[in-house]
Amino acid sequence: MTSGSVTLKQVAMAAGVHPSTVSRALDPSRRHLIAEDVASSIETVAAQLGYRRNLGAAALRTGRSRMVGVIVPDIANPVFGSILGGVEAALAKQGYSAIVANAASGGRRALDAARELIDRRVDGLVLATAELHDEVVNLCLAERIPLVLVNRAEIAPRVPTIISDDKAGIRMSVEHLIALGHKQIGHLAGPQTVSTGLWRLEGFSIAMDHAGLDPTAVVVATAYTRGAGRTAAEQLLRSHAVTAIATGNDLLALGAYSAISDVGLRCPEDISVVGYNDMPLIDIVSPPLTSIRINSFEMGRLSGERLACVMNRQADSTLVMVEPEIVLRHSTARLPILS
Repeated sequence: MTSGSVTLKQVAMAAGVHPSTVSRALDPSRRHLIAEDVASSIETVAAQLGYRRNLGAAALRTGRSRMVGVIVPDIANPVFGSILGGVEAALAKQGYSAIVANAASGGRRALDAARELIDRRVDGLVLATAELHDEVVNLCLAERIPLVLVNRAEIAPRVPTIISDDKAGIRMSVEHLIALGHKQIGHLAGPQTVSTGLWRLEGFSIAMDHAGLDPTAVVVATAYTRGAGRTAAEQLLRSHAVTAIATGNDLLALGAYSAISDVGLRCPEDISVVGYNDMPLIDIVSPPLTSIRINSFEMGRLSGERLACVMNRQADSTLVMVEPEIVLRHSTARLPILS
């Protein structure tokens, strides 16, 4: 018997149960409605017969595709791969699969990607590209498409949003550098069109003011890339005599490494550097980067869970902030005491 010819009724007959029980057992979103031993037995029988669910027929019957769209700003950035892993882990338990769209060129591409995914009849969207006043949110609210934001937020959240506490994270950077004796601390900020750039810069200014230090050694990078970080760091080093730099993300920090080396200085002997995000493999660069860990997988998992709730009309526009932590490595050092 070929897999295409096996029907749900035949599985039910072989398993000695009603077809509706088979339907529930093989649907991840309804499996909990029956006993686990029964569900496992039915799965075994279905596998032996070569049965596969007809997802197209199920979509026509229920009005749901069991697909969700995930839009990320940079699919090559390991942080977003980790977020995606969390989203998929949460949604797989509910019987959903993910379609990923890369919106590397910014807001317009994100809007186009959202329209394409909606045209493909996704049941909901997870958006990791949100700007402070976001057009994708406008579109989804108008089209009544379930939506959750992750990693970046609107200035006034209108839909469920899962982010890291950006102000707390950059405060950890500043406090760590101050504890090492640094007073002339600069900041490479991310783009101010997104919450991560805006709120980390605000957090830097607040932390420096609180310590009685000058918060003006700031350069805003044009993008969250290594190249933009190098350019911004070059400008910072020309305009300010800093002994430490708190950066808005790890790629900006790597750009700062290059700029520091270009002017004949060393990290951390001459200038300490703190990254942000603690992306995978950042511990094997030279020197291994001290960074703020945002727990990107957990943010992805929470956003997937929240989207499942929204798709079942069980959630509101709550903002959830995941607490970051600082991971100490070798890119920061105590400022030498001059005699």
